[in-house]
Amino acid sequence: MAHHQSAKKRIRQTEKRTQVNRSRMNRIRTYMRKVEDAIASGDRDAAMTAFRAAEPEIMRGVTKGVLHRNTASRRVSRLSKRVSALIAPAN
Repeated sequence: MAHHQSAKKRIRQTEKRTQVNRSRMNRIRTYMRKVEDAIASGDRDAAMTAFRAAEPEIMRGVTKGVLHRNTASRRVSRLSKRVSALIAPAN
């Protein structure tokens, strides 16, 4: 247990920040899961709509500091590739 006032404050700040970051990551995962579900169901329109909503949410995680830029780019790229593969056979 911390004894100094500044250490106690740092613990409080860390707990608050951890809650915010967890909330943001859960939100990102939810958006990604919606895309995954739409892809699994084979619904092209739903997959495209879900992907369009998920992409800015994932990239927002970068600006907020909960995701690394390359990690976010990789996730967007992989989702995009799968959505495109779903749409391509229809053309």
